[in-house]
Amino acid sequence: MQQWSTVLFIDECRVTLHRNDGRQRCWRRRAVTYSGPVSGDMSQKSERRGIHVDQSELLCKKGCGYYGNTSWQGLCSKCWREEYQRARQKQIQEDWALAEKLQREEEAAYASSQGAQSHPQPSLAPFSKFEEKKTNEKTRKVTTVKKFFSPSSRTAPKKENHEGKTPSPSISRQASAETDRVSRDFGDFLKNLQKSGRDIHKQCRAFTESMANKRDLSADELSECVQDFYQNMSDRLMTHFKGSTDRVEQVMDQVEKYIMTRLYKNVFCPETTDDEKKDLATQNRIRALHWVTIQMLCVPVDEEIPEVSDSVVKAITDIIEMDSRRVPRDKLACITRCSKHIFNAIRITKTEPASADDFLPTLIYIVLKANPPRLQSNIQYITRFCNPSRLMTGEDGYYFTNLCCAVAFIEKLDAQSLNLSPEDFERYMSGQASPHRQEPGPRTPAGPCGSPALSTAHHNLELLNGLGVRQERVLEAARNLESDLISWREAVEREVQEILAKYPLEIRPPPSAIDSDNVENDRLPPPLQPQVFAG
Repeated sequence: MQQWSTVLFIDECRVTLHRNDGRQRCWRRRAVTYSGPVSGDMSQKSERRGIHVDQSELLCKKGCGYYGNTSWQGLCSKCWREEYQRARQKQIQEDWALAEKLQREEEAAYASSQGAQSHPQPSLAPFSKFEEKKTNEKTRKVTTVKKFFSPSSRTAPKKENHEGKTPSPSISRQASAETDRVSRDFGDFLKNLQKSGRDIHKQCRAFTESMANKRDLSADELSECVQDFYQNMSDRLMTHFKGSTDRVEQVMDQVEKYIMTRLYKNVFCPETTDDEKKDLATQNRIRALHWVTIQMLCVPVDEEIPEVSDSVVKAITDIIEMDSRRVPRDKLACITRCSKHIFNAIRITKTEPASADDFLPTLIYIVLKANPPRLQSNIQYITRFCNPSRLMTGEDGYYFTNLCCAVAFIEKLDAQSLNLSPEDFERYMSGQASPHRQEPGPRTPAGPCGSPALSTAHHNLELLNGLGVRQERVLEAARNLESDLISWREAVEREVQEILAKYPLEIRPPPSAIDSDNVENDRLPPPLQPQVFAG
């Protein structure tokens, strides 16, 4: 907890400058800027800088104090919903105004056409085409306006819910083992709430059934429905528990887990979005940046340390495991665990508490090494359907905001970001060269096009040469060991022979029995036998 407080709530911003003899840190107070350039060697070396994001850049642009999100144009979930609803209402009003205008024009055109029928004119056919065009445009606009106020886009139609009590296709489908387990756990949890628990279960089940019927909605509209349900449920729970925030959050976590487990297949990466296209673009981008090294990102992590290497592996595992989770809260938990492993790796390397300035470059490095599957889809899924209170405050929201910043940085990564020349950056991106090895000399065979396959082949040959040298060393050591063993055996044998010659073995006859010379054994009395006397 102490480490977390040092990361989140800092009153100063730290800028890292690199010099030949190591790193120097320059501190400045919040809201204080430098008016003049830095003189001396520091101004020359300031170009080689790490990746830093000011704490204020992670917050909402509206200044509400909550964490923002790049998917929401830098706003928090609360401000984004307000902006979205405001823009939506404005669009609805404009559509209604346009529909009314078109309807008035149609009525006027219809009245004119009726007058034209009583007094035929040669221009009737062109006017009919104009009327048809206006009618089609008006019908299209009115249909768009009606869609916003259609009952199917807000609440499930009661008529369908009560006709024969037939469940939706997704509900009647055989549920997976995880869905069954979550349903049982949710029911067991609500038993402790008695009557209010039954009401919560009834509302959640009705909501999942209604959401199953809203397949024609966009991802933003589905998110709006889920967020409205969260808000209404939270308000009712606050009234029921009389302001007990901890109790409300505990119930809301279970509600989110139940709802999103059942709706996961319908709302994760829906067909109406381009999430899948973004996933492929991000994966290809990360593959193309496989050559980026720790030194380029100024990552303060030494993977040669076993504990650090173990933390890095655990961080990569957690960020990859995020895709296998269904509940947004569980996905956030994977991000949080990954981030804590990163902080632990930095702390072990630097032997001091990690800072926020060191965290973001390391997170970018972990994302580049892991290349998590469906990264954009998972980020969008968390953004749309997670309980907004988790994204606005707390360590989960902080780590998630940094992950969004890391992905945005990777998408815009260029030569200046890595302190490389544009020529070297293009060569690394095309595979013509690699920063992991020295530039090939004239004697090194190079392909005509410098393909990545040839670069990989040269790298593998270097590894094989190194393995050959190591193998020769091992064989030489084995031969020396064999010679030492033979010499040791001969020395032991010589010592044994010398001892045997000095102290020869004498075999003496076995000693005879005490009465072996007594020839009158048959005259001896018999041995005494034990006797039992009755007492």
